[in-house]
Amino acid sequence: MSFPALSASGRPWVRIASCNPAELKDADVPPAFSGYPAADRAGWAEYRDEYRRAHSDLHGSFSEFCVARGAPPLPGVEFIHESPWLNLYLYPPAIDYPRARPLAPTWHNLGASVRATDGAWEADHGDGSLLYLSLGSLGSGDVELMCRLVDSLAGSRHCVIVSKGPQHDQITLADNMTGAEFLPQTSILPQVDLVITHGGNNTVTEALYFGKPMVVLPLFWDQYDNAQRIDECGLGARLDTYAHEPDELLGAVDRLLADDALAGRLATLSANLQAAPGTVRAADLIEQLA
Repeated sequence: MSFPALSASGRPWVRIASCNPAELKDADVPPAFSGYPAADRAGWAEYRDEYRRAHSDLHGSFSEFCVARGAPPLPGVEFIHESPWLNLYLYPPAIDYPRARPLAPTWHNLGASVRATDGAWEADHGDGSLLYLSLGSLGSGDVELMCRLVDSLAGSRHCVIVSKGPQHDQITLADNMTGAEFLPQTSILPQVDLVITHGGNNTVTEALYFGKPMVVLPLFWDQYDNAQRIDECGLGARLDTYAHEPDELLGAVDRLLADDALAGRLATLSANLQAAPGTVRAADLIEQLA
């Protein structure tokens, strides 16, 4: 959401959209946070009408708040302004949405923005594939869900690294697993074969940066959009987070791991992202603005 003081200051500022780019509204892009497919527009209009109805009073009062403090009014049903100077978002171009209208020239897609500050991590596992399970700091707090996933994967032939999160002391791992409350994700991802994720934008873009297929179990916000986009682009599988059966999860994992054509596509996507790191691109753009 906007901070009116930024716009009122007259100083250059940069907006960073760190969610799925459906947040940047367009007639040809599914409604943000809906998880609807791009190829089927059923329900789009109804969703947008309800979104507008649910937010109109709050949007109007916040827009007035912005204007009273020297900022422009908020456009449409947006709760944040575009920067007149520079706007950044990150989503691999290979899966970004086609748009009816191009974004303003102030917008730049970083593709992925992967930090290089995580500590080292050495994966020690047997002959099976190595999986990484992370539902983010909020999702991992759902102990019942985490324990269900651990139980489902316990009987598999795979080794699993588990990001246990804030309730780590309530999650007991199986013999084929290792994990901790916090893990250096960007050091782990290059070593694994597949990622089981909630579909947060950072994890999704980081997994693609390292060329890893995903099983996505969305929980809220733009995770539904990321889960749908990964599934419809053929780079992973979207499952019903709470209603899937253990065999569905294990079946999706094995199917994705056995897909050689998918591995080739992911390797190409990864090479393209790593050849143009978003961290460097962002720094260059900010420096040019300064």
